[in-house]
Amino acid sequence: MNSLNKAQIIGNLTRDPELRHTQNGQPVCTVGVATNRRWTDSNGEPHEEAEFHNVVCWGKLAEIVHQYLKKGAKVFFEGRLQTRSWEDDAGIKHFRTEIVAQDMIMLSAKGSNNSEESSTPIAESSTEGKKEKTKDSKEEGEDFVTKEDLPF
Repeated sequence: MNSLNKAQIIGNLTRDPELRHTQNGQPVCTVGVATNRRWTDSNGEPHEEAEFHNVVCWGKLAEIVHQYLKKGAKVFFEGRLQTRSWEDDAGIKHFRTEIVAQDMIMLSAKGSNNSEESSTPIAESSTEGKKEKTKDSKEEGEDFVTKEDLPF
């Protein structure tokens, strides 16, 4: 039987995306995303808690995230979980679990970082070469737009 390593989150960026390049010139972008959970306990008391996620994007997706997303933007990321470890100068081992994004959908209105402004997907980007959807796509018999058709 095969395994499944898949993560999907919808949240708001906690900081502006940071774009870097590897030694071979491959773009890599890191961003923080906060997700919120609300519930009411058995006494009727409302509660809310935030979870913070580290997201890593590679290639064209990294460039799109860096160019079009800003702190506060609402976004959907889909990818896989990956845990890295390293030792610092004092010999202490550190671990960091990240979502390595394969798909992204911008949920805020273009040019806006207001998370409440829009919940309509504007575009979907993929590092796996999937076709992309625009907000005008139809549910059944969707008309797809290729990456070359998008302005980014």
